[in-house]
Amino acid sequence: MTIDIDFAFRASARRTLKLEQQAIATLIGKLSDDFDRACRLILACQGRVVVTGMGKSGHIARKIAATLASTGTPAFFVHPGEASHGDLGMITARDVVLALSNSGETQEITALLPLLKRMGTPLISMTGRPASAMACHAEAHLDASVEREACPLDLAPTASTTAALALGDALAVALLEARGFTAEDFALSHPGGTLGRRLLLKVEDLMHSGARLPSVVIGSPLREALLEITHKGLGFTCVVDEKGRLAGVYTDGDLRRTLDQHGDLRALRVDDVMTRGGKRIRADILAAEAVRLMEDNRITALAVVDDDDRPIGAIHMHDLLVSGVV
Repeated sequence: MTIDIDFAFRASARRTLKLEQQAIATLIGKLSDDFDRACRLILACQGRVVVTGMGKSGHIARKIAATLASTGTPAFFVHPGEASHGDLGMITARDVVLALSNSGETQEITALLPLLKRMGTPLISMTGRPASAMACHAEAHLDASVEREACPLDLAPTASTTAALALGDALAVALLEARGFTAEDFALSHPGGTLGRRLLLKVEDLMHSGARLPSVVIGSPLREALLEITHKGLGFTCVVDEKGRLAGVYTDGDLRRTLDQHGDLRALRVDDVMTRGGKRIRADILAAEAVRLMEDNRITALAVVDDDDRPIGAIHMHDLLVSGVV
């Protein structure tokens, strides 16, 4: 084997990508009633979708199983070789099997066909040969055939695995849409991810409450408001009226304006210089909405109020940054 260090690498890459692009494009014309039948079989499934495949098809099958599971279709991968040695017990009549094989004749999978038939477990096949054994024994066959592999030897699974992966994504998305799967549903299966945090965390999960809530009564000397801001460290304090409702807020920004407009601060009351009303948010609102409200108004903190407009907490942009919502 001779290595050519002056090889036209990018030209090779372009050829590969074009071939794989073409392989995916041709799938559109191969979609048939079988695709609809496969979707209906999965939607009617009372168990799990068991995805299986051998070799490179097995790697694609694992990814398809993961995509299905994260988009509302319970699924898991079973190695076909292990299935013949005990793991078949993981499959029940309530399940649906989705089997991948480019040739449609993979021995480890065809060996399972009589057993699946006996169990009454529906089979969906995804192959590159519509006349193969797997295709003929399946209740629904998904045609993932390609004209040729991107490999110049037409041997290494390249375009065929790309086509199978894309067809698996098409299946998962069709099922997702049919189920009415939402971003919130997606977040529930991804609680550790950024999207999960954005969609699951609420203001009440991050707010400062109780003794950590900065608050002074309207009419208080400005000095008390400044001490409250300093002690609580959130850059502002709520100002409440005689009924405990939010009358306004006093912030670090208000302090700068006060210093600019007033020579003597000792005679001032907080309600003389506070921002009346002030931006506020409810505790049960998503934390992501608090980010939007702060960004729109160019502020770094919000008062959190209850149904009677009484402050019950405070949330700062720093809390949102630390939590990963921002």
